[in-house]
Amino acid sequence: MTSMKDRQEGFERKFAMDEELRFKATARRNKLLGLWAAEKLGKSGADAEAYAKEVIASDFEEAGDEDVFRKVRRDFDAAGVQQSDHQIRRTMEELLAEAAESVRNS
Repeated sequence: MTSMKDRQEGFERKFAMDEELRFKATARRNKLLGLWAAEKLGKSGADAEAYAKEVIASDFEEAGDEDVFRKVRRDFDAAGVQQSDHQIRRTMEELLAEAAESVRNS
C-alpha cells in the first residue's frame, strides 16, 4: 500500500509542477505578445510595458487563450493594424514555445 501512496503523491507533485510551469510560460508568452502587439500599435517604452500588462491581465477573463486573442484583435482593429487572425494566433504559438523554453531553462 505504501508504494501506491508514494506513487500517487509523486504523480500529484509532478502534476502541480507541470501546471506551475504552464502558468509561468503562458504569463511570459502574454508579456511577449503584449510587447509585440505594442510595437505594431506604435507604442514604446513605458507605454509598451503598460500595454503588455493589459494583455497579461486580459488572460484572467476566462480559461484558455481566446480572451488574450480577442484583446489583441480588438486593439489592432481599433488602431487599423493589418494583422490576420492567423498571424496573431501563429505569433501566440511561437511566443508560447519561446516562453516555455525560457521557463524550462531558468
